[in-house]
Amino acid sequence: MSRTALIVIDVQESFRTRPNWQLVNHPDIAERVNRLVQAARDKGDLVVWVLHTEPGTGGAFDPANGYVRLMDGLEPLPDEPRITKTSHNAFTTTNLQQLLTQHGISEIVVSGIRTEQCCETTARVGSDLGYDVVFVTEATATMALAHWSIRDEASIEEILADPRTLTAEQVAGRTEYVLAGRFATIRTLDELTAVPVTS
Repeated sequence: MSRTALIVIDVQESFRTRPNWQLVNHPDIAERVNRLVQAARDKGDLVVWVLHTEPGTGGAFDPANGYVRLMDGLEPLPDEPRITKTSHNAFTTTNLQQLLTQHGISEIVVSGIRTEQCCETTARVGSDLGYDVVFVTEATATMALAHWSIRDEASIEEILADPRTLTAEQVAGRTEYVLAGRFATIRTLDELTAVPVTS
């Protein structure tokens, strides 16, 4: 039995309905995640699918609006767990830890949206819970991040024009800085999807 689980976080249509999706660093996030999913299945690893919901808000993450579904091209197998969360990390409002315990998991591989938000928070909590955490930055996605003082009301043009704005690449880079060696090991897509050489 494999001791590794791939956690696919919030790769859902909700994000593509928002104006800031045009600022995303990896518009091909579904394809990137699919590479990881295929490699995990080939190795017999557990794949866990997580969706973020904000019931009753009327927004893109409100299940009533129909966007809380996996992006096109992502297809869980019937036996792969699917869970929904209402917190930033994938543990606090779900049965994820119980699920991982039942499967004897000691290592989690984190992928999904957004790099510095739900993915990073899941990595930190997972580390504190005692899991070995692998963070695949290339299989996460995020957007340019406005300064906190204008974030809620700024237009895309204002965000891009503000010198305080962090690019998606800067956000991802900072995430690696704070996770590496503390909460997670950073690995690349190629490293995790390489086919083992048999003698």
